[in-house]
Amino acid sequence: MDLISLLISLVSGAVGGNIAGAAMADKNLGPLGNSIAGILGGGVGGALLQAAGVLAQSGGGGIDIGSILGNVASGGVGGAVLLIIVSLLKSAMAKT
Repeated sequence: MDLISLLISLVSGAVGGNIAGAAMADKNLGPLGNSIAGILGGGVGGALLQAAGVLAQSGGGGIDIGSILGNVASGGVGGAVLLIIVSLLKSAMAKT
């Protein structure tokens, strides 16, 4: 995973985490919590999908629109998924 792909995944993960937090008020961790969960989820999600071969890597240092859109989608979805997981864990721990 090159630096540009990683940055795109991290930024789109933060955006995805904040969008998911705004869309689901019961899962909202606040702006900082949403961003942190999104950044971690976006980075891990993008790296896992590239390692699995689902995301195409930009060849030769060039950047094409397909790899950018793939990184944005995987980062956003990864950020939203990790935000939901963290908020579910937080609510389960608060009940005990």
